[in-house]
Amino acid sequence: MIEPSKHQPDPRTQHDAIDVSDFVYAATGARIRRLTMPDGTHWFPAVDVCRQLGHTNSRQALADHVPDGHREILETVTGAYGLSIPAGREWRRDLNVISLQGLILLVNACTKPACAPFKQWAVEVIETVQREGSYTLEEAEVQPTEPGAPIAYAMPEQVAEAIVRLEAHNLQVDEELANAQRESLAVQREMLEMQRATLTAQQAIAQAMDRIANRLDVLALDRPTPTADFSDHPTTEAVLADWRQRLSVTADVWAVAVVIAPVLVEEGELRQPLDSIAARTGLSVHRVNECLRLLRKHACIHPRGGAEDGTPVYVLKRS
Repeated sequence: MIEPSKHQPDPRTQHDAIDVSDFVYAATGARIRRLTMPDGTHWFPAVDVCRQLGHTNSRQALADHVPDGHREILETVTGAYGLSIPAGREWRRDLNVISLQGLILLVNACTKPACAPFKQWAVEVIETVQREGSYTLEEAEVQPTEPGAPIAYAMPEQVAEAIVRLEAHNLQVDEELANAQRESLAVQREMLEMQRATLTAQQAIAQAMDRIANRLDVLALDRPTPTADFSDHPTTEAVLADWRQRLSVTADVWAVAVVIAPVLVEEGELRQPLDSIAARTGLSVHRVNECLRLLRKHACIHPRGGAEDGTPVYVLKRS
């Protein structure tokens, strides 16, 4: 039989790299990444282990519980075997990794109740080794039948019970999450129905307001327009009083009326640009134009051509 070279990994002991650690799963119920070297040694991402064991500061946890010899950088670990950095699953060259012994040290320092059964089992292992000189797992009652399959061992009772409890807890968490998701979907559907009902109500209100506005316009056109008996030289006050009788004057219309009425009385016509009126009233040009249109509609003013620069010219509408 040819023995393997000292410089080459022994194919009898070489393992495939896997991403699930039964050790940490048995201790906390978590699945973490694990990298297996050609010599069979295991390395674990420190950030994964610390997160699952409840260590909020991974750097401090490593400094407090893991000696330097049991923690490394991924690039250093893989470089010793001439291996490249594993692709995917957020493996990085500068990733902190810990050995199996470092992992055990972190588990022993964990305060999570889920780690208690494993700690108790570790204590029994140490006690058995001190008392009997060794510790051996019992072989499982049912062994694999495949040729060359390794011997199956029975899982320690404490660890098996921990896994059962963790599985029951995980199922409960999954059920609670599913219930929460169903409740969230139900709430979202109710909110959507409320939004649709609100939109329908708003549309109905808008349509009703449009009908009312149209009816008011019709009534205003059908109503006889009162006229005032202007003398040859009407006053600003008389003009404004007449306009108040002709239409329901809003604040915007009144602001425009107060500006243009004196000009119409004193100069006989209005030639001011819309932006000039807007500047004096504080209204927009569009709103000023709407106010003038309303005054024309109710026979308060009358258009008379335009100035050379295109500005519309208005005069008083006389009966």
